[in-house]
Amino acid sequence: MSELVTGDAVVLGLRPAKLPSRALALAIDLAVVGAAFVLVSIGLAVATATLDDAALAAVSVAAFLLVLVGGPIAVETLSHGRSLGKLACGLRVVRDDGGPIRFRHALVRGAMGVVEILMTLGVVACIASLVSARGRRLGDVFAGTLVVRERVPAGRAAAVPPPPPWLVGRFAGLDLSAVPDSLWLAVRQYLTRMHQLDAQVGWSMAERLAGELAERTGVPVPEGVPAGAYLAAVVNERQARDARRLFVAAQDGAARVGSEGRVVDQAPVSGAAAWAPVGAVPSAGAAGAGAPVQPAEAEGGQVPPAATGFAPPA
Repeated sequence: MSELVTGDAVVLGLRPAKLPSRALALAIDLAVVGAAFVLVSIGLAVATATLDDAALAAVSVAAFLLVLVGGPIAVETLSHGRSLGKLACGLRVVRDDGGPIRFRHALVRGAMGVVEILMTLGVVACIASLVSARGRRLGDVFAGTLVVRERVPAGRAAAVPPPPPWLVGRFAGLDLSAVPDSLWLAVRQYLTRMHQLDAQVGWSMAERLAGELAERTGVPVPEGVPAGAYLAAVVNERQARDARRLFVAAQDGAARVGSEGRVVDQAPVSGAAAWAPVGAVPSAGAAGAGAPVQPAEAEGGQVPPAATGFAPPA
């Protein structure tokens, strides 16, 4: 999925990542971090060639902690759970409630990663991920995090479920003009994936989205209405309004088009030219006052017939 998150970066579809994709992401991260560590080590070896063994050991430990431990922690903190490997595999680290991770979560994951990934070559992490129902390693368990999939195939996108019949039309008078598009997107993504979420996570997310929507509309959520049903009813009301606007616009456009596809409501022609027959000569007074045009009299007081616009054959 392409940035299917709410306005405060809360992921809506919590689909735990499988072990193969996590292993591939970890391999990419380790390759990048290992290359950086080798380059830093070479640079430090050249710069500290004159130091004694104790100083070299201290510099080596500092480089190890800075690059292999501090680097992943800093990357996950600044990117909100997206390292280079996870970004390439479409994964992301989030909290158990679906929110973005912070420094303390990345710190616990990084500290535990030294033990279960670096010191045991990933054996402990693989076993823990296989045993866990949500594919979490020990660092995720202690930090309260979860690695989820961000990319969802487009063919699996579901339609927004309809609201309960007793809520249809109940929010017809609700003012939806102050609701931003980002909140509509968040509500829509929640409704299409609410059956895939954990029950507690889905309930808390629905309550939060319903509160934000009620704050934007200025009308509190009615008592006795579940948050998910309220969100579905409001989205259904917005869709109904959009459909009515499109229908009215289509009717207005059709009313302006004649039976032959020509526009009928053109500006009317004003003055004598609006109805004067071909060949009629307007009088001087009529031209200024807008009076009906009278045909000119010929010699002998006879009024010639109105011209038809066709010349007789020679």
